[in-house]
Amino acid sequence: MRPDPRRDRSADAARRGTAFRVIGIMVAVMWGLEIVDVAAGHRLDRLGIEPRDADGLVGVATAPFLHAGFGHLASNTVPFVALGLAIAFSGLIRLATVTVIVMAVGGLGTWLLAPEGTVHIGASGVVFGYAAYLIVRGIFNRSLGELALAAVVVLFMGGALVGGLVPRSGVSWQGHLFGALGGLVAARVLAGPRRRPPQPTGVRAAT
Repeated sequence: MRPDPRRDRSADAARRGTAFRVIGIMVAVMWGLEIVDVAAGHRLDRLGIEPRDADGLVGVATAPFLHAGFGHLASNTVPFVALGLAIAFSGLIRLATVTVIVMAVGGLGTWLLAPEGTVHIGASGVVFGYAAYLIVRGIFNRSLGELALAAVVVLFMGGALVGGLVPRSGVSWQGHLFGALGGLVAARVLAGPRRRPPQPTGVRAAT
């Protein structure tokens, strides 16, 4: 019995739709929390990543959803949505896996190596992770379509990505750096199996 291609396309569309909605929910949570944070005198910002502080580890999960004002949030929302939707096109499981890896690597790296006495908040680390994932996954997968998308990401965001890694006061370049490393890890973890070159007829591959 042959699979029904229309049913497969419908299932793919449903998975993408769910992933797209998750991106929308994440953005809604960010904006909702910022409204609450402003009303509460920015008390929620204490839930960011505090390096080498045991209580600050909670920020690994919460920091990407907290921002230092609506300007900070707005500047992160557009690239987060654009890059997130590009990843969500591959489905919810792919989106969730990339997000968890980026948040874990980015958050823990920041907690371990950023200066003590600082608090790190914002979705920019996840943005850097998403961008890094999209840029390198085509290399691992050897996909021309993914390499073309990587070129688009570099074209529109290359300058911002490089600039975000330059150490500056008041900017969590550590979060950007380790978020990007998380994206590289995610691309490697999720890379498809490498294809072996075809063997000539009658020649047995060595094992």
